[in-house]
Amino acid sequence: MNSPADMPAAVHLDVQDFINTQPLSAYQWRIVVLCFLIVFLDGLDTAAMGFIAPALTQDWGIDRANLGPVMSAALGGMVFGSLGSGPLADRFGRKLVLIGAVFLFGVFSLLATFSANIEQLIVLRFLTGLGLGAAMPNAGTLVSEYTPERLKSLLVTGMFCGFNLGMASGGFISAALIPTFGWQSLLFVGGVLPLVLVAALLLWLPESARYLVVRNHDAERIRRTLAPIAPAEVSMAGSFSVPEQKTVQSRNMFRVIFSGTYSAGTLLLWMTYFMGLVIIYLLTSWLPTLMRDSGASMEQAALIGALFQFGGVLSAVGVGWAMDRIDPHKVVGVFYLMAGVFAYCVGQSLGEVALLATLVLLAGMCINGAQSAMPSLAARFYPTQGRATGVSWMIGIGRFGAILGAWIGATLLGLGWSFEQVLTALVVPAALATLAVLVKGMVSHADAT
Repeated sequence: MNSPADMPAAVHLDVQDFINTQPLSAYQWRIVVLCFLIVFLDGLDTAAMGFIAPALTQDWGIDRANLGPVMSAALGGMVFGSLGSGPLADRFGRKLVLIGAVFLFGVFSLLATFSANIEQLIVLRFLTGLGLGAAMPNAGTLVSEYTPERLKSLLVTGMFCGFNLGMASGGFISAALIPTFGWQSLLFVGGVLPLVLVAALLLWLPESARYLVVRNHDAERIRRTLAPIAPAEVSMAGSFSVPEQKTVQSRNMFRVIFSGTYSAGTLLLWMTYFMGLVIIYLLTSWLPTLMRDSGASMEQAALIGALFQFGGVLSAVGVGWAMDRIDPHKVVGVFYLMAGVFAYCVGQSLGEVALLATLVLLAGMCINGAQSAMPSLAARFYPTQGRATGVSWMIGIGRFGAILGAWIGATLLGLGWSFEQVLTALVVPAALATLAVLVKGMVSHADAT
């Protein structure tokens, strides 16, 4: 029998160094896949109103200019969900907030199928938005905290392409279901699937090991959380740390993201994300309706709208790969700039269905690729003590841009603007997003340490 003197001494383990030096395990892939499914269903529910709007106006006899409140209701809830969930996740953990968020948007999406009038639908979409807003930023935070630096942007951005795929799937699902089962069918699907996912999250989603370290949880719990990555190495660890514990002293998440080191980057991230969502939500909310006005069938309008989101799926992995190899700010800036160019070209292609579909796909590749990269950019920028708050507040403040985009569409259409004029106007927010992210790279570019 070994004496105590013969036993190996417990070692200290830096969690980020440990993750960086290990091959990507099945355990980490499971986290990426589960978070991908969360943001996929988030995207499906977020885009639902844009796809059901044509059927809703026909069913309830509502003028399209009066759809502004119901189109924006979920976006309003998403603002509060994003702003509230980050501090909660930095205080109580990523897993608890994620499961609560998915449950919330599943339940209220399901209840929305029973709406009898526009007022009920507005309230239920707002409540759905609370869960939608809380889910996406915290999924990105959790994935970023389990991925090695060499693959961080690729995996986080790839995970976020689930959001674009979910939004695109809304178009395909609505084209298949709504003509037969009515507009309620898309909301029903968007309610049942998240409730099924909640059970999987309860069983298989772990808490962030980095969060457990900075919140001073006991070493045994941290060992159990990290063990599936490399059991032998973790079993010898007696204590754990992350690099931020040496450089960030405050546990107040707002002091962290607004400290001298991070304040300028925080404001520039907000501006970039805000302008990107102005573009995305104007197009997501109104592109199917504009297509219908141009003479397309309901199925064609839904499918062309889906192409816009599907473009982000095609580009997200490439954007993440490039961000891990060259200046990520320049990569994202170029994509925002090209999004403005293609949005203008879409406005010039009215009446040519094949060309229009191609340009919509290219515009979606650029704007959704850039926007999917932003949570990765933010997650790399902020330390663990304020990461969930930094990412979720960027997304929450950006949601005001989503609300503005949806309302701009309603306002401009109400003023009699043409399809071409509405799309041309998107050059302005694209240019501002490009400028903001490039300036952020110059004045506040360092990753968290």
